[in-house]
Amino acid sequence: MKQVIVGMGTCGLSAGARQTFDRLNEILSGNPGAFEISGTGCIGMCYREPLVEVREGGSRFIYGDVTPELAEEIYNLHILGGEVLENHIALHIAPDGKKSGSEAGFHSLQNKIVLRNCGTIDPESINEYEAAGGYQAIQKALFEMTPGEIIQCIKDSGLRGRGGAGFPTGLKWSFAAANESDIKYVVCNADEGDPGAFMDRSVLEGDPHAVLEGMIICARAIGAASGYIYCRAEYPLAIKRLTIAIDDARKKGYIGKNILGSGFDFDVKIKQGAGAFVCGEETALFASIEGERGMPRIRPPFPAEKGLWAKPTNNNNVETYANIPWILENGADAYADYGTEKSRGTKVFALAGKVVHGGLAEVPMGTTIHELVFEIGGGIKDGREFKAVQMGGPSGGCIPSTLDMTPVDFESIPATGAIMGSGGMVVLDDRTCMVEMARFFLEFTQNESCGKCTFCRLGTLRMLEILTRITKGEGEPDDIEKLVTLGNQIKEASLCGLGQTAPNPVLTTIRYYRDEFEAHIHDKRCPAGSCSALVDFFIDPEKCTGCTVCAKNCPVDAIAGERKKVHVIDNSICVKCGKCITSCNFDAVYKK
Repeated sequence: MKQVIVGMGTCGLSAGARQTFDRLNEILSGNPGAFEISGTGCIGMCYREPLVEVREGGSRFIYGDVTPELAEEIYNLHILGGEVLENHIALHIAPDGKKSGSEAGFHSLQNKIVLRNCGTIDPESINEYEAAGGYQAIQKALFEMTPGEIIQCIKDSGLRGRGGAGFPTGLKWSFAAANESDIKYVVCNADEGDPGAFMDRSVLEGDPHAVLEGMIICARAIGAASGYIYCRAEYPLAIKRLTIAIDDARKKGYIGKNILGSGFDFDVKIKQGAGAFVCGEETALFASIEGERGMPRIRPPFPAEKGLWAKPTNNNNVETYANIPWILENGADAYADYGTEKSRGTKVFALAGKVVHGGLAEVPMGTTIHELVFEIGGGIKDGREFKAVQMGGPSGGCIPSTLDMTPVDFESIPATGAIMGSGGMVVLDDRTCMVEMARFFLEFTQNESCGKCTFCRLGTLRMLEILTRITKGEGEPDDIEKLVTLGNQIKEASLCGLGQTAPNPVLTTIRYYRDEFEAHIHDKRCPAGSCSALVDFFIDPEKCTGCTVCAKNCPVDAIAGERKKVHVIDNSICVKCGKCITSCNFDAVYKK
């Protein structure tokens, strides 16, 4: 019997997958036994959602942009008639694993370890996870390996924390294991707060059991009996599927007392975060779990010695834990075969912004920015010029297109002044103002500062005030030097990672795009034509047809002209809202 699988991650649901799924169910109810239907997580091709897969004879036919109407056509022609709708195939995976279809290039450089089950299994079915090899690593950890051997395996794999800092995972576990205590904790940081980042959410929605299994193995290695998953409340689907996974794992004996008869106890709870970005910092996260205000704590002591409730604690992020079962099952050497000498394994990236193929990609460490943006991401939307990538979110920095051959690893990216972070990669084109980009990210971190450190609380505010003035055309000659001085002081004097990295977007844009800052300050001009206070709007007389649409959409009546005659914009009245540009059907309105 043919199987039909609908992508039911947040990206798919946002694109209309629920309506597509419901239509297929209606068809099935009228034709009992015609096919089997289930949901799955994100396969990475967010730009082609809703996705519907038809499995038959070992082949997987994945259709893109599937509306309820197209779903009915797939049923009539493919499921009933055996006719593949080639024009709608996004990806065909043959029984031998060979990929073809319009989106085969998106998968060409990928090696999926963390995302191995995402988009393949039903995330709400523990049976499907087990059928895919799930929970085999736990049995190996419980009955074939000592805690020390587990830690050594993770050390040998070269796995480094995927939350941003890149600290060696096995070494981190060994610290927690070495501290004697009656109580120890394992914590999973799922408080993914970077704008443009959705790696952890997709893993939790698509393969929650892999994260649980990784946590259980960690608990076995360090001697912990309790665990917490700290997940932001803005991820309701991830929380729902985590809850189902925990309940099912407990029923099957993978969580709870005397796991699989081994004598080892471990249980997990979910703690919902309230959206504070600073709670991505582990000591602030611990404070939040404890019911306190999420504020960073002074270190030392480090969490491995005194973490959650002052007990030895290991904290890793979602992606880090999702790697663990694969490493134990396939061996440290198999994992170390991927990546570079100092950055082993693979990394999941969220491609967003002005890239054609926005979505999730998992590639070996050392893959270049150019390969991610152009070979996997399909290049820049609308054929525009590639300008930069913003990596590491508000804590990261902008890497210019001139450095696009930079390998993505824990050594090369920091050398540019940015950080890899958790894997968010926002692609920018030539219409992006780098001054405004720096202002946007600094506004975010300034709002999210907990206020504990004077330099972070006040320094970021002063920097934001300067950047805001510059984008309004009110910049002063020494503003650039002020920003650099303030930025370096904040980096050196702040207590936690939020303050220490908050100036990065500003400092990297000044480093690579100083000319744009100077144009704003000295020439009162925005080279990208983005800052509304520094641009004027015009109508091209060669393109204007006099249709009057722009005039009708202008909220302040700044556009004059008779019907079927060229119109003119009065920039002394214009409020620069841009409605004239978006409403013009002839591309006649422009700004400079």
